[in-house]
Amino acid sequence: MKQLIFIWAVLTISFQSIADGVVVDKVYSPHLLPQEQRVEWRFMSRQSDTKGNQLGQRLGYGYSMSEYVTVELYLLGERELDTDDFGLAGYEFETRWMLTDQGQYWADWGLLFEVEKEHINDNWEVATGLLVEKEFGKTSLTVNLFAIYEWGHTRENEWESEARIKLRYRYTPMLQPAIELYAGEDFLGIGPAFQGIHRYKGQKQLKWEAAFISEITQSGKDHTLRFAIEYEF
Repeated sequence: MKQLIFIWAVLTISFQSIADGVVVDKVYSPHLLPQEQRVEWRFMSRQSDTKGNQLGQRLGYGYSMSEYVTVELYLLGERELDTDDFGLAGYEFETRWMLTDQGQYWADWGLLFEVEKEHINDNWEVATGLLVEKEFGKTSLTVNLFAIYEWGHTRENEWESEARIKLRYRYTPMLQPAIELYAGEDFLGIGPAFQGIHRYKGQKQLKWEAAFISEITQSGKDHTLRFAIEYEF
């Protein structure tokens, strides 16, 4: 485990100056539920001295193709910085693949694949991510490592990379405090997070999570508030 934490730390530092998008987003678990459908809404508000006030939302629908593979389609919305108009910004197709059963090995492993296209411009982005989760009693450590390639008519062709880490304590199902860390695009942010889950009959359940992430390597203001709610059925 010490070796793995060291590798994550090295990767986090090396990724810091590569990516150029919004880094703060969801920290993905490799765990999936079979025969699952879900709808999800995410909200992100970022205020910084260099990029102003960014506001983004996404609405998604997901479906489990098998016990180990799920697919999800998102509509992405963003507010224009010049006009303050909020509209459709793009589309995203996502697939998650659970490589190991929960508890089968010393950690649980998964992969994520994403394809994103801007709504108006012919700009594209593809990403692949390694998802790892290790449980220590009531504490869980989740790590996501992403490699991203962007291209298009108004976008420079380039490779990017990101790292996301969450350390969560399962205090109760409805209240699970956590610390999240994000690295990428000259950005290294950390902050408190909370999440919870309410289970209904069968496999129906409602999940929520929120976090407030502050950039810690620069002196100016750069804060991000993120919130997500997901209903699985």
